[in-house]
Amino acid sequence: MDAKQLLLTLRARYRIVLLVLLCTVAAAQVVNQYLPRQYVATAAVAFDLRSPDPIAGVILPVMLATQVEIINSERVALKVVESLKLAEDPVIRARWQESSRAEGSREGSLERWLAGSLRKSLEVVASREANVIRINYRAADPAFAAAVANAVAEAYVDATVEMRVEPARQNSRWLAEQAKSLRENVERAQAKLWEYQKKSGIVVTDERLDHETTRLGHLSTQLTTLQEQISDVRSKQKSTGDALPEVQQNPLVLTLRTDIARQEIKLREAAGNLGSNHPQYVRMQAELAEMRKRLENETRNVARSFSASREVSSSREAELKIAIEAQRKRVLEFRNARDQLAVLQRDVDGAQRIYDTVINRFNQASLESQATLTNVSLFAPASEPTAPVFPKPLRTMLLLSVLFGLALGIGVAMLLEMLDPRIRSADDLAGMLQMPVLAVIERGKRVPRNPPRPVPLALR
Repeated sequence: MDAKQLLLTLRARYRIVLLVLLCTVAAAQVVNQYLPRQYVATAAVAFDLRSPDPIAGVILPVMLATQVEIINSERVALKVVESLKLAEDPVIRARWQESSRAEGSREGSLERWLAGSLRKSLEVVASREANVIRINYRAADPAFAAAVANAVAEAYVDATVEMRVEPARQNSRWLAEQAKSLRENVERAQAKLWEYQKKSGIVVTDERLDHETTRLGHLSTQLTTLQEQISDVRSKQKSTGDALPEVQQNPLVLTLRTDIARQEIKLREAAGNLGSNHPQYVRMQAELAEMRKRLENETRNVARSFSASREVSSSREAELKIAIEAQRKRVLEFRNARDQLAVLQRDVDGAQRIYDTVINRFNQASLESQATLTNVSLFAPASEPTAPVFPKPLRTMLLLSVLFGLALGIGVAMLLEMLDPRIRSADDLAGMLQMPVLAVIERGKRVPRNPPRPVPLALR
């Protein structure tokens, strides 16, 4: 259908278009006059994405789609019901009872019924260009709409805090129980360590071991020195008494030998001067014999003391060997005890590290469970709307009804034309007969049935 056919159809059926238009305008006036007014209050919440977590020190990611679902959740709606005390309103309670009787069941509580009703009139819109979420609530009372919108925003902020705090509280309780058990493990490990230290008599393992090892080294050094001395003594025993170095280096022996040498010189001189029978020579000879006897006795004494010293050294060697063997056993026992202490100490250190880790996490969880800070804030609280969103003002409603009525009337006219087509032009006839039009007889003027009579000339 072209424009010409459309115009011809509308001209032929203009009464129907006007009738539909008038009905639409009248219906709009009735709707605007008698339908209840609907008001929408809007509250906005904003997210601070640059604010780090005060405890963890990291910036928490925010997904607006998730936050929209949280705002639309039943948890937030129940908080709104509780904060506004809607369940205490007798009118609302009576309406709930009537609705339950009409449905034939009373499943759920009044609070959940109210939460479901609130969610039906709630609209949450996330901004695409900013970190802002707008909370729209529709109600017949503008004050109630604003109160619910603000209550939803506040309940959402509280819910975000609870969603962060509640897991931290659960973690804190669980970590407290674990810390108690781990503390008992540390105490048991420390008790085992202290009991073993008390039993073994070891307090400081490293210093005590160093001391015992040093003592073993000293004993070994003494034994080596003594064995060298004994070996030297044995080699000297193969020599005669006068050849012993101890005899030759003895001061008394040296003095006696010097005196004997001098006396022999004097004796030879007296033998030449006085003769062997002279009393003085005899006396000097007796003195020389006395000196030689004393030298022999002293040499024998030195040799005897040397032998005694060898026996003492041998006895000392045996004692040192026994002491070294005992000290070696002591060092080995001490090393075994130290290894056992090291195992027990590692058990204590491991239990202490695990306990310290749990305590640190428990302290952090305790702080997180007490934190009431959040990166969500009420950006723009809702105020009472002054104009309803439905129905629109009368002027707007009339304009919209005129436009809608015209469109509906034209649609009805076209539908009737399709159901009952008419020939309204030569083109319609040619299209229907599939034959060319040879001539068109224009419609002439309509002749009246009773034409006026001519007036006589005399009366003119």
